[in-house]
Amino acid sequence: MNAGDVDLTARLGPLVLKNPVATASGTFGYGLEFTDYVSLASLGAITVKGLSLRPCLGNPPPRICETDAGMLNAIGLQNIGVEAFLTEKLPELHARGATVIANVWGDTEDEFRSVVERIGDDPRVAAIELNVSCPNVVKGGMVFGNDPAALGALVSAVRPLARRPLIVKLSPNVTDIVACARAAVDAGADVLSLINTLVGLAIDLETREPKIGFTTGGLSGPAIRPVAVRMVWEVRRALPGVPLFGIGGIETAENVVEFLIAGADAVQVGTASFRDPGLAGRLVREVAEWCARHGVQRSSDLVGTLKTRPRAEHRYA
Repeated sequence: MNAGDVDLTARLGPLVLKNPVATASGTFGYGLEFTDYVSLASLGAITVKGLSLRPCLGNPPPRICETDAGMLNAIGLQNIGVEAFLTEKLPELHARGATVIANVWGDTEDEFRSVVERIGDDPRVAAIELNVSCPNVVKGGMVFGNDPAALGALVSAVRPLARRPLIVKLSPNVTDIVACARAAVDAGADVLSLINTLVGLAIDLETREPKIGFTTGGLSGPAIRPVAVRMVWEVRRALPGVPLFGIGGIETAENVVEFLIAGADAVQVGTASFRDPGLAGRLVREVAEWCARHGVQRSSDLVGTLKTRPRAEHRYA
């Protein structure tokens, strides 16, 4: 079998992608910054950096630092705002043939609703992804995605206004990822993305100060991949019919395949794009080559095929 014979189509409920390799929000700008390195039309989708109702300046620096097998960031969701994105960025993305997923956020349910309503049924946007790892300023800073009830209320508030497929990007900083996944789906999510970054802290030993100006930051990169794969598997096992994006530390075709086997229908490449801006484009080809070498005619045939062993009971001397 040749790589060109492999069917890479990824079907995530109402969202159908040409291949299972997308980019993750916050790691690929608005997509246009990467056109020297990758054809946007060749990717399954690009997820643009989170869009808010008004432009946001983000957090003061320093906002990023390297860690072992990853990085911490506290950019603070800096963006140009939904209006500027629709008028200044989206037309060129559409002209370049990009499949665009608009990641959106807000400090309140009303702000989420306003951003989603502004996007409306714009055919140049393939789907809307809710970033629920934001603090609800009305309720004392509680993160929407960290509580199933708050998450369900947010998705329920947005669902009537979403004219495009609705994706909810789950936070891993929870006790029970399945409970949050179920709450999002019960409230109307079409697709789930998991996972967002883990909360971490890095310290400068000379100054005894945090390396990030915001003190804590979001940990991403290969260090979190086993956590992400485990959460994808748990959600797939509990909610077998729900389409999933897998996110976390993807650098190779083998990493993509691992997520598919765990239960993801497609993946989003994140931190690795900082080091290798052309990676996502190459992964499309390399996944096809992997499938061809292993006699896999359709990449979707890999989804959810993990073979688990019965768990043994504790053995005592």
